[in-house]
Amino acid sequence: MTHAAALEQTLHRDIPITREMGIRVAAYDGKHLRLTAPLAPNVNDKGTAFGGSLYSVAVLCGWSLLRLKLNEAGLEKKNIVIQEANTRYLRPVTGELQAECHLVPEAWQDFLQPMQQRGRARITLSVVIRQQDKAAVEFTGQYVALD
Repeated sequence: MTHAAALEQTLHRDIPITREMGIRVAAYDGKHLRLTAPLAPNVNDKGTAFGGSLYSVAVLCGWSLLRLKLNEAGLEKKNIVIQEANTRYLRPVTGELQAECHLVPEAWQDFLQPMQQRGRARITLSVVIRQQDKAAVEFTGQYVALD
C-alpha cells in the first residue's frame, strides 16, 4: 500500500468527516501533498464551496503532510494538533477543492531536531486552495506534534 493510500484510509477511519466530505489524497512526493474533495458535498447556499469545508480541507492538508513525514521518520506514535491558524478567503471556489501543502526542507529539519531531543515540536505549514490556477484560499497553520 502506498503512503497516499494508507493516509486516505487513516483519514477516513480516524476522522469520519473526511469520508463525508469526499476527501482524497491526490498526490504525495515526500515534500508536497495535494488533497482534493468534490464540490457537491461541500457546497453552500450560493453554489460555491462552503468556507468551513475549505478550512477543513486546508487544515487537514497540513496535518496530513506532517503525519506522513512523522511516519517516514519512525515517529508514527506522535499526536498532531493544530495550535493556531489563519485563513484568507480570496475568491470563491466553484469546482473541485484542491488543497496543496509544500514542506520546506529547512523547516522540517528545524522541526525534527527538537522533536527527537524533547519529544515535542512546532511547525508552521502553508496551504493553498486554487481556483483556475489562482489562489482562492491561503491558510497558515501552526501544528504541534507531541506524545
